[in-house]
Amino acid sequence: MIANGDLDVLIFFWDPMTAQPHDVDVKALLRMSVLYNIPTACNRSTADFIISTVLLESEYEPFFKDYSQYITK
Repeated sequence: MIANGDLDVLIFFWDPMTAQPHDVDVKALLRMSVLYNIPTACNRSTADFIISTVLLESEYEPFFKDYSQYITK
């Protein structure tokens, strides 16, 4: 959904005190959210800030960085 542009905000709660068998998948998800400039919350405080922002009431166009030079190294 992130790569297709179908996700505007990611709120993903996980337990940092417990080893996760899918740790690689969690890191991949967070990496994708950073690459595609998706606002991401991994705790309640950040989720509260994202949900209560005035930017949710208007159209917002995120900036997408061009990674083509990095990929073609």
